[in-house]
Amino acid sequence: MPRAIWKGAISFGLVHIPVALVSASSSKGVDFDWLDKRSMEPVGYKRVNKVTGKEVTKENIVKGVAYEKGRYVVLSEEEIRAAHPESTQTIDIFSFVDREQIPLQNIDTPYYLSPDNRGEKVYALLREALSSTDKVALAHVVLRTRQHLAALFPLESALVLVMLRWPSDVRSLDALDLGTAVTQPKLAKSELDMAKRLIKDMSDEWRPEEYQDSFQERILELVEQKARAGKIEAVEQVEGEEERRGADVIDLTELLKRSLGGKPAAKSEDSSEDKPKKPARKRSSPSKPAARAARK
Repeated sequence: MPRAIWKGAISFGLVHIPVALVSASSSKGVDFDWLDKRSMEPVGYKRVNKVTGKEVTKENIVKGVAYEKGRYVVLSEEEIRAAHPESTQTIDIFSFVDREQIPLQNIDTPYYLSPDNRGEKVYALLREALSSTDKVALAHVVLRTRQHLAALFPLESALVLVMLRWPSDVRSLDALDLGTAVTQPKLAKSELDMAKRLIKDMSDEWRPEEYQDSFQERILELVEQKARAGKIEAVEQVEGEEERRGADVIDLTELLKRSLGGKPAAKSEDSSEDKPKKPARKRSSPSKPAARAARK
């Protein structure tokens, strides 16, 4: 079982249910690092003044919020910390709503909840009550100093806590400007019947083991082929390297250690003994171990 990332209690009325929070998802993907092609040295991220182009040291950086165009209000770290909500270690239920009332566009990150400290019976009681009434619980919870709006769903034998986007963060469908051709379409019965028949013909069961990231598969195969051919570059590791940012700033090392296993990579004739070796990739499991996700 994955390690709990938070422990606390579900709270409503006088009821407290001790629970542990476990992530229901994991970030998988192929990671890329920036390298200097001339020397194969890692390329890091620098804090640069956008006006002068000069690097700015950490101690000279403050946080500001844009108040007007070109004008900022600067906040100290103490002021920002004081604004954080108090962590109560509770999932505070404040309302119950019909399940279908939760808008799809508001759903964000799911977490599993498991009973903790002999809370099994009350945990099961809440799950069964939600299932039989077809309700979900709306709650507030603070994780890592950030307050979240959340919904508590029953799922088979468990409870799932789904983080919701705040309504102010979700754009209205009106932003699409769909027009009457979409909102009030004039469809012939024959056209609708044909579409329904196509959907029926293509209907199938949910088969998660068949849904794979083809890009990741191809990249890992390519990396494995090049590694076996000895096409591996030795990259000097820099201690205290700054955290990199950007859509493609990531590292293949951990992914390959876990996703590739078995035979060691073939060495080129001029490779030295201290060059890293990459094992062959396991292909038995449809789900691959998590790699360090690309930071946006």
